[in-house]
Amino acid sequence: MGDEGTKHYSFGTRAIHAGVSPEPITGAIMTPIFQTSTYVQPAVGEPLNGTYDYGRTANPTREALEASIASLESGSRGIAFASGLAAIEAVVKRLSAGDHVVSEENTYGGTTRMFNRVLSRMGITFSYVDARDTESVAAAMRPNTKLVHVETPTNPMMRLCDIAAIADVAHSAGALLSVDNTFASPYNQRPLEIGADFTLHSSTKYVNGHSDLIGGLVAVRDDQLADELFFIRKSTGAVPGPMDCWLTLRGIKTLAVRMRQHNANGLAVAEFLEGHPKVDQVFFPGLPSHEQHDLAKRQMSGFTGMVSVDVGTLARAKALTEHLEIFALAESLGGVESLSNVPALMTHASVPEDRRTAMGISPGLVRLSVGIEDIEDIIADLDRVL
Repeated sequence: MGDEGTKHYSFGTRAIHAGVSPEPITGAIMTPIFQTSTYVQPAVGEPLNGTYDYGRTANPTREALEASIASLESGSRGIAFASGLAAIEAVVKRLSAGDHVVSEENTYGGTTRMFNRVLSRMGITFSYVDARDTESVAAAMRPNTKLVHVETPTNPMMRLCDIAAIADVAHSAGALLSVDNTFASPYNQRPLEIGADFTLHSSTKYVNGHSDLIGGLVAVRDDQLADELFFIRKSTGAVPGPMDCWLTLRGIKTLAVRMRQHNANGLAVAEFLEGHPKVDQVFFPGLPSHEQHDLAKRQMSGFTGMVSVDVGTLARAKALTEHLEIFALAESLGGVESLSNVPALMTHASVPEDRRTAMGISPGLVRLSVGIEDIEDIIADLDRVL
């Protein structure tokens, strides 16, 4: 069917068909894995279609994935990377020494580490704000601010920011807005539709959904931005392998049905934990008690399977995560299987303790990635250990 023929279809249909056409020689319905590093050219300096000269520059399997994510995120172009961090890095590497970035403070620890300990050495400066407050973002803007970067929901505190309002702030100051959409997935939220310039994913997570690869994706609506990101990727080399692209394409085919179950299970777990006497606090934007529930309903169509819960102390957090059976103790998220971790010692261990405290990441915080197992078994597992 290809990408052009899917634009008028709904999300679930596009997840299966966008970017994918039958292989022209055999009619194979699945996109082939073009496992090649180079291509034979019919004449000197004349690659086929003017494109296929080297695997870092172009690969048909990767191009199918890029067309797929562009469609799902309501963008015009997609760009695939070797990891989610590589995708964020490429967006920031559009900037130059002396430029300034305003970032949500409650981002994934690896993002903050890359900003502070790698990209800052290139002369780019970073300021961190609580992007729940749009006025705080506006106050942090400087004449040399070129990018605002946010996560919504954030990792792991499940905070939200008003994408449309922050896009207005960024654009009024001559900056662009990038939104890490990993926690929401394009099924539940499409930032490009409400003002963002870049929407990014660690495709390792919900987009692929099977915990068997590392990857990153960016979607944009502006062809010039896409060309810049393609050039940066070509020049720096953070390309995903064709097998990983093929696996991601396969995972995307079930994205809609998986997310419906993640959404249902996540809400059921959040409601169960909120009523449990051994739980101090639950962080889940789908709960009416969440301080930003109205915003969540306005810019999201579902609330995923990400639930953070404070059980009071580090000892209790370790006891919970180490004794669960269905929830495997592991970093990462968004797979079909349930996972748990203690952010203070795992995903956010690289964040200085004072900064973790300011972000609300207490020693007793547990992050749950609720999978798509039968909900009765998931809740029984939590109830038994609690």
